[in-house]
Amino acid sequence: MPAALSRTARRRLFQVSAALLVLVGALTWWLVPFGTKTPSGHIAFSTGVPTGVYQKYGELLQQALAKDLPDVSITLKNSEGSQQNLARLASGEADFTVATADAVAQYQRDRKPGFDRLRGCARLYDDYIQLVVPKGSNVQSVADLRGLRVGVGQSGSGVRLIADRVVAAAGLTPDVDIVPVPAGIDTMPGLLERRKLDAFFWSGGLPTEAVQKLSERLPVRLVPLDDALVESLHDVGESTRYYRSATIPADAYSLAQDGNPVDTLAVANILVTTDRADPDLVEGFTRTVIGSRDRIGNQVHPAQLVDLRTAVYTDPLPLHEGARRYYRSVKP
Repeated sequence: MPAALSRTARRRLFQVSAALLVLVGALTWWLVPFGTKTPSGHIAFSTGVPTGVYQKYGELLQQALAKDLPDVSITLKNSEGSQQNLARLASGEADFTVATADAVAQYQRDRKPGFDRLRGCARLYDDYIQLVVPKGSNVQSVADLRGLRVGVGQSGSGVRLIADRVVAAAGLTPDVDIVPVPAGIDTMPGLLERRKLDAFFWSGGLPTEAVQKLSERLPVRLVPLDDALVESLHDVGESTRYYRSATIPADAYSLAQDGNPVDTLAVANILVTTDRADPDLVEGFTRTVIGSRDRIGNQVHPAQLVDLRTAVYTDPLPLHEGARRYYRSVKP
């Protein structure tokens, strides 16, 4: 073997070495993508009242996230609902939450602290407005609530926001024409049972466990909310355009509906964070929300309606960059 390589041999060796370096670099990039790190740390997720859909959804999502993001610890925080959830995000008390689109739009319209920092991760499932009364009640429409004791949700809830709007759309003045009782879904069914309420409003996915269980203990029914109410709501302004006419299927609450569908209105729920959230964390969080749909949906039926094709539409919020990155990664 010659002591020194010929010029041609050296050139070939250089070419082979360069090719190997390119190959190793490509494999390294593929196995350990640059710019992507495994999320870690602690986050708070603001949910809802203990027996509401937000809380149950949060509990199951927490379990899914523990598997997908093992280096992230998650604390669930009960809340009164959408309005309080948004305030917590803005103040930094929470990192993620769920809120209805109408509550988000109202928060923006009122220009409350941090309104411009809110970002969407995914459109989830729809909430259906449910007006529950004893089966023998004379209430046939919202206008018939005049003078009655009505559960309207807690002050920081999305239920309170929509209850006040629906009552007003029916020609009544909230706090004047009805006796509003600021209670949540964790207490309103019991109050109705004990005849301390004549009716209550609830906004949630179908079926809501608390309403379902109430119908098994007490004969109740759902009062229809017709298209005229939706039209009146749309006349209020920009923040009310997120309501749409909907129908509660006949089998949602079989004991309360006697096999009949019930007209109502619905509004979308949005998974919300802020522009402060780490894009890698938001990407992973959003991936788990979409990927765990079927598992969570087996126990929280509204979650079955989370759909990748519509999840990207988080109006009135812009998408967070991390969520946008996820949707681009799964785009066909």
